[in-house]
Amino acid sequence: MNYIEDQQFKGIAFNEQELEKAEYEYCTFKQCDFSDLDLSEYCFLETEFIDCNLSNVKISGTAFRDITFRNCKMLGLQFEQCNTIGFNARFIQCQLDHSSFYELKLNGSSFKDSYLVGVDFTMTDLKGIKLNGCNLQSAIFDRTNLEKADLRGAVNYTIDPTNNRIKGAQFSLEEVAGLLHSFGVKIS
Repeated sequence: MNYIEDQQFKGIAFNEQELEKAEYEYCTFKQCDFSDLDLSEYCFLETEFIDCNLSNVKISGTAFRDITFRNCKMLGLQFEQCNTIGFNARFIQCQLDHSSFYELKLNGSSFKDSYLVGVDFTMTDLKGIKLNGCNLQSAIFDRTNLEKADLRGAVNYTIDPTNNRIKGAQFSLEEVAGLLHSFGVKIS
């Protein structure tokens, strides 16, 4: 596999112009369209994606290590299919609706001011993770480890404390009702 280092790619529609299958390190992709591409087995290290569309991208075996996604549209990604060794990503102001992190270990990753509507966090290890300012409407938390996670400013979540580990997690007082939803408690 070829190695591409310290390159900048701007405004490229990769569904019209092919992206070379390679290991990308210290690269920046800005305003690029990857939608519906097959990026399986690619490798991205210490790379930044800014204002990109990665919706419905296939990422089987793809490595994401120390990656920043900023203001990216990433609908329907199946992150559990990527290479999970060393997976580490920061999602800032991204739209990840209907993506899946099933059974992934996301320690060291973070989500800030992002839309995570309908995202699947089933059996995901979110220990110590930050989910600040995120919209978690219809997100699935099932046997999820949220110990010491920071959900301050997160909204619209429903988390069953009897089915998820939440010891030491931080929540905003305004949204704590999302922890009581499964008990049928009404707060007014």
